[in-house]
Amino acid sequence: MLLAADVPVVNSPLTIPNLITMVRILSTPLFVIFLLQNNYGRALVVFLIAGLSDLADGYIARNFQQKSPLGALLDPLADKLLMTASYLTLGYFGKIPAWLTVVVISRDVVIIGGIIILKLFAVNFRIDPAQISKWATAAQILTVFLAIWRQVAFFPLWILMLSCWLTAILTIASGLVYMLRGLQMLNQASD
Repeated sequence: MLLAADVPVVNSPLTIPNLITMVRILSTPLFVIFLLQNNYGRALVVFLIAGLSDLADGYIARNFQQKSPLGALLDPLADKLLMTASYLTLGYFGKIPAWLTVVVISRDVVIIGGIIILKLFAVNFRIDPAQISKWATAAQILTVFLAIWRQVAFFPLWILMLSCWLTAILTIASGLVYMLRGLQMLNQASD
């Protein structure tokens, strides 16, 4: 019987966390299909399973020495894919305000654009999530959950709208933090 301390470091890209992440990526189209079919109960179940799988793959990778370079790329890709699909679909059908969809996706476009600029200028950098970014991500997830849950179980609209505004404020703030970090990196590289 193997204990957690006995599990060897896996150098293969086919680790358990990576397989869980790939399943999460593949579940995103199913989630969108359920939203398109107005099957919000099933969409909510897929969304919750995706969230739990994100926790599970991170826990396994950290505690059983199964971190991998592929996992470092796949995990945030899976998260962004699910969030982008959620906001585009829910925004299109008016379940969340369209302006919030623009805010959430614009921040990610700005971050990706910043990464491209840093690469073009050959700036060495490491992406460390800012605390505000973690709060923004949590708020984005909460807003998607509430938007879907409101279709399943009625609750006052102001609760969802409060979550939308909180998400917008945190998302904008985190985007500004990353822009300032990128500008500082460019200034340091030019010195």
